[in-house]
Amino acid sequence: MKVAPSPKLRSALTALALVVAPGVAVLGTAGEASAVSKISHSTATSMFRQVGITWSSSGGCSDRNVSTCTSFEQLNLATAQGAQTLKGASGCALNITGGTETGHASGTYSHWNGYKLDFGKNTCVTSYVKNAFTYIGVRGDGAPQWRSGAGNVYADEGNHWDVTFYNCGGC
Repeated sequence: MKVAPSPKLRSALTALALVVAPGVAVLGTAGEASAVSKISHSTATSMFRQVGITWSSSGGCSDRNVSTCTSFEQLNLATAQGAQTLKGASGCALNITGGTETGHASGTYSHWNGYKLDFGKNTCVTSYVKNAFTYIGVRGDGAPQWRSGAGNVYADEGNHWDVTFYNCGGC
């Protein structure tokens, strides 16, 4: 038998879920987990165009199932908003070179699952990340990492920034 939590308990659980795990599925009004909001490639590109973010792919395509494409299909809404926040806060030119397409490392907070975007490196972005965020050490693969005040993680992968957006970065 399933028993629904009282309204008071439900409210407390929802608040706790929001505090404990930003960017992770939160408890809904009946205490069940609610899904992260996903958006289409078209919605993401519209959001990026609004703030002047560009994107490119080595294959000149957007098919999620082709590794040389750059796709935003099934991107988390908070990830797209996080990119918008980065653009506004940094004032830097941003070019996305990797989205939700196949070919990236797997895992819960992966490109495929909509949490990550790759940004081409430029002096402005690199300076902003290294001066505005906190250095947190190297990742298992040796990539140095910085954490924003919102908790998002920026990894320097040599020729690009691999960014994990756990949330929208204060949007």
